[in-house]
Amino acid sequence: MAVSGEQLYQRGWHLATRGRYVDARRVLAAGAARAEVEGDIELGARIAGTTAYVLARLGDVDGGESLCLEALGREGLSDAAIAQLQGQLGSLALERGLLDDAAGWLDKSIRGLSDQPVRQANMRINRSLVDMQRGRLQEAMADLVAAEEAYRAAGMTTEADLAVHNRGYTLMLAGDLVAALQTMQSVREPLDDESAMWAAVNESDRAEVLREAGLVTEAERSLSAVSVAFGRHRAPRDRATADYHLARSLLSHDPSRAALVASASARRFTSIGSTGWAVRAQAIGLRARLAVGRIDRSGAPVRVGRLPAPMRVAEVVAALRAHGFDSEAEALRLTDALARIRRNHRAEVVAARIGPRTPLEVGLLAHEMRAARAAADGRERDTRRHAAAGLDLLDQTRRSFGSLDLQVSASMRGVGLATTGLASALRSGSHAAVFDWSERARSVTGFVVPLRPPPDPELAADLAELRILRTAQPDGDWLSGPRAALLGDRARQRQWSQTAAGERRGRASLRDAVATLRDGEVLVTYIFDGSQLAALAVSNERSELVALDWQAARSALRGLRADLDMAATVVEGSMARVIRRGLADRLAALSRVLVVPVGDLLTQAERILITAPGVLSGVPWAMLPALRQRPLSVASSVTAWIHARSRASPAPALAGFAAGPRVARGEEEVVIGSAAWGRAEVLHGHASTVAEVTALATRADVLHIAAHGRHAADNPMFSGLELADGALFGYDIDLIEKVPDTVVLSACEVGRSSVRWGEEAVGMTRIWLHAGARSVVAAPVIVADDDACELLGAMHEGLAAGAPPSVALAEASARTGIVAPFQVHGAGF
Repeated sequence: MAVSGEQLYQRGWHLATRGRYVDARRVLAAGAARAEVEGDIELGARIAGTTAYVLARLGDVDGGESLCLEALGREGLSDAAIAQLQGQLGSLALERGLLDDAAGWLDKSIRGLSDQPVRQANMRINRSLVDMQRGRLQEAMADLVAAEEAYRAAGMTTEADLAVHNRGYTLMLAGDLVAALQTMQSVREPLDDESAMWAAVNESDRAEVLREAGLVTEAERSLSAVSVAFGRHRAPRDRATADYHLARSLLSHDPSRAALVASASARRFTSIGSTGWAVRAQAIGLRARLAVGRIDRSGAPVRVGRLPAPMRVAEVVAALRAHGFDSEAEALRLTDALARIRRNHRAEVVAARIGPRTPLEVGLLAHEMRAARAAADGRERDTRRHAAAGLDLLDQTRRSFGSLDLQVSASMRGVGLATTGLASALRSGSHAAVFDWSERARSVTGFVVPLRPPPDPELAADLAELRILRTAQPDGDWLSGPRAALLGDRARQRQWSQTAAGERRGRASLRDAVATLRDGEVLVTYIFDGSQLAALAVSNERSELVALDWQAARSALRGLRADLDMAATVVEGSMARVIRRGLADRLAALSRVLVVPVGDLLTQAERILITAPGVLSGVPWAMLPALRQRPLSVASSVTAWIHARSRASPAPALAGFAAGPRVARGEEEVVIGSAAWGRAEVLHGHASTVAEVTALATRADVLHIAAHGRHAADNPMFSGLELADGALFGYDIDLIEKVPDTVVLSACEVGRSSVRWGEEAVGMTRIWLHAGARSVVAAPVIVADDDACELLGAMHEGLAAGAPPSVALAEASARTGIVAPFQVHGAGF
């Protein structure tokens, strides 16, 4: 029996919606021929519309448009067929980036299909895409809700799930990352199973959420992978879109690569006739070339060549406005003005209005441009006022976040403003201004106190499965597997949604710091504005501001981690002596640059509090010659330190100890440490499971874990301590109802932080502090087993006797003569 034209159409439509465009084109061509034989002009028009969509996805927008226009010219078409073709013309206009034209065609189509709910739902989906790009998110959401209802009523579960996924994307555009990831995740598995093409689209959209959440390494890896996947599927438009979003992500930290990727995206869009998207990609490329006054992750200034000609920028701004991308046009215009101000070019004063509907990115750029203009004119108070206004705008977004990762995501957007304010404060020479801007630039996690999330058995179950997956692939990129990625996203979404913000702390002033410091205590806050490094030393009697040699510090920091790791690994023989001498020279150089210039305030200090920017996050302060065997604490901010110090801290009643597997002298270390305490619980061997250790953490006032640790630079919340049944993740810590006051992590690497966006840092130490611990003792690098066992065992003698952690660690170092990279984070005294 011959296959009918209708059957061929349905098969072709199914292939097209699953992203199998080449197969769909072949089947639809056969259907068109059969419809002509059958004399069914209505079916022919429907086939023409779907074929036009397929041609557009394959890069032939002109061919698709010609096919639709030719079909519309046929005699005898019903109103529904005409409406269907009008909707396809709207979709083609959307492909070109002609948003007004697209909206006009789709409005007509939706009205004409009022008695055909499923076909109308298809057009509502397309119209929602138009409204997303126009920033009309409420209208987009309404269309998606209506489309989902129509699909579900017709029993079209997969299409309904697609509408749900797009609702998640709309929520991301609205800035609700928690709901966005949750909504996308709710339909991820069935859509991935349905089509490899949909799996790639889902991954691309998920990557955008991760990018907005500050997880740029993971996002960019995903976007690069899906770009290749779209190439395999012969989907040039989707590939160009993935490259566009990759370029947007790179813009924040790697403008040189962003410019290259944006250029490739623009060429692909141009080749398929998508002029609107091409100009959007061109705008990203121009903004990358205008990246003046930025610093990269190593603290080096971003180097750019000649600025693009003002005429070229004006042309792209005009083209963006013509296509309806007003916010992107404004972002480019402000970026151009900012770059020319920073290059000391004569530029027209650019007016910028900020209203309640102004996108956050544009509002922050406007404040940054105003601050840069004031700085160029020598108006330092106005510089700081405008920069502060921008950070206050950002604060309105981030103040509701309790989750650590979401706080990081908010912080990343304010780097330019914070840098501008810091530079102005340093130029002013005002100690109060420098301190204020130092605190503003510190991690926002010091100012937002999370509420403890409720017990979550489902999250616990997902983490247990992730432990199994990690154990099966200990040395590989274990989170990139489909199941691990799915579980990781689910864990992230649940943690984001259930960790709410609680108390909000006011930012400490210099006067507050002076009032809190006791006799013999000195605060040293290090400040880096992108080109200058300085230190502000404060006691309860006076303060000093000292300029430091950033280039010398940067030179000494290069290779520091490798030297520390080698010194801990190679402990005997002639090579060990060479390594130790090289490390000693490097530490001495850092001490001369960072500590000695601060002068007698620091020399005479009995206890030292340090806050430092991200570029100094790897410094082992306790190993610097000028600071050895002296009680010191490294805090994320003075505000956080003051708050933690003000909390009542009764004498510890219970000390808990746990040793993970395969740690040389690990069990000996916890036995020695526990012997100093009158009341202690010790877990080792098969008993040191994640469940037992987290239960012990709830009961203990001091918790000591000796285990192998691994720092996940790409996703610090999946950093882990290896216990008997797998890794204790950062996410597990958020499930602990009450965390100990003092946590000792005798594990390699977990004292490290991933520095992201210039200042923000996240790591296992920060996770414990964010969860409520007062202090965490940890090392950022490998520590020799003998040193860890003996030094930390001796430290517990002081802790058990009531000494603060910083004092106990310094006294243990003096008694044993061991100089190791362990240091106290948080409120060590």
